[in-house]
Amino acid sequence: MNTYGHSVFLDVEKCTGCTTCLRHCPTEAIRIRDNHAVINEARCIDCGECIRVCPHKAKKAVCSKLDAMDRFKWKIALPAPTLYGQFENLDDVDYVLDGLLRIGFDDVVEVSQAAELVSAYTRQYLKTDGVRKPAISSACPVVLRLICLRFPFLKDNIVQMLPPMEVAARMAREKAKREHPELKDDEIGVCFITPCPAKASYVKNGFADYKSQVDVVVSISDIYFLLINAMGKSEQIQSLSKSGVIGIGWASSGGEATAIFNEDYLAADGIDNVIDLLEQIENGNIPPLEFIELNACIGGCVGGVLTMQNPFIAKARLQTLRRYLPVSQNVLSKEEKEYIPESYFFDSFPTYQPISRLSDNMAESMRMMSDIQKLRKELPGFDCGSCGAPTCRAFAEDVVKGVADKCDCLLTMREQLTKRCKEQGEQHEGE
Repeated sequence: MNTYGHSVFLDVEKCTGCTTCLRHCPTEAIRIRDNHAVINEARCIDCGECIRVCPHKAKKAVCSKLDAMDRFKWKIALPAPTLYGQFENLDDVDYVLDGLLRIGFDDVVEVSQAAELVSAYTRQYLKTDGVRKPAISSACPVVLRLICLRFPFLKDNIVQMLPPMEVAARMAREKAKREHPELKDDEIGVCFITPCPAKASYVKNGFADYKSQVDVVVSISDIYFLLINAMGKSEQIQSLSKSGVIGIGWASSGGEATAIFNEDYLAADGIDNVIDLLEQIENGNIPPLEFIELNACIGGCVGGVLTMQNPFIAKARLQTLRRYLPVSQNVLSKEEKEYIPESYFFDSFPTYQPISRLSDNMAESMRMMSDIQKLRKELPGFDCGSCGAPTCRAFAEDVVKGVADKCDCLLTMREQLTKRCKEQGEQHEGE
């Protein structure tokens, strides 16, 4: 039984069954049934590609609203570094952080600050004996879920460190308890401002046995106009930012990888490119590398579907902003460089859930596979999507599984009707 809580949903009333999402879903999680899309939750990785391409806005990401924080006495904002690239002519991150305080938050802890600490400890992690190379970043929750569903043999390559969002959440709670010891744990609320729906799913589900320290996830698009109205309302802007070039660089593809200060790295973005690269890693078709950074969104987190700005414009803005920042404001002490704190690690991985398993019985699976291959040869091979499946191969699998009928292939039906009409015509001529 699937118990994974998703953040990408379908508005059936807006869906016309146009097959656009069908053709772009990277895990073939979408089918067209009864003239509208149907999402297979077991296959969905919350990448947001269907949201990005749907011409009718029928796919949507569901995050919390800001008023979900009202139940907490002490409210803490965790802005993703992507947020800074949404504003035109921004020359100081403190304007954004001050704006967050003005819209109701009691404190702000930058995810980019935590990212600098994660980068520093990742450099140590890669020097540890027994680390399986190439080490794959654990920052993108889409990539983590994709590996657990489709590339289980690469599970041991994942850097077993918590993403900056979770490190920032822990830092925020510790700071609140330290500065306000009168606060109870359930009175402290942590809100992550996200560029993508996958982060909301991560918070809902946790990761294996790890439970997220974030309470509420609000999208950048929901908070943008509220924040832009609050920014710059005072001439007295507090100096709040505690991150530099490295931390803010995590918003764009390649930012995390370059922060390990090692030339043997690779960074890829875009879910199709990520899948292609994971297949090559699994097959051993890549050169020796120390570290691989993978981002499901084009351009990195700046390309998330819950942002406001074009990812390339946002990336250019961040590059301008970083020009005036120090490399890092979070340098480890000599003692901290000797070991990685246990609180930075997650203990276990989710159980492998194969998305392409045909049956729990091996003999039955082999029989079904043979039937799929046989039926696939009978189909036209155009991958047109008119049957409601993304490819002829997927349609053949649906038919063998009993969730589709062979007659759903319009081209096959047309050929059969043409053949039948021709036979009837010849029969009449013979009479």
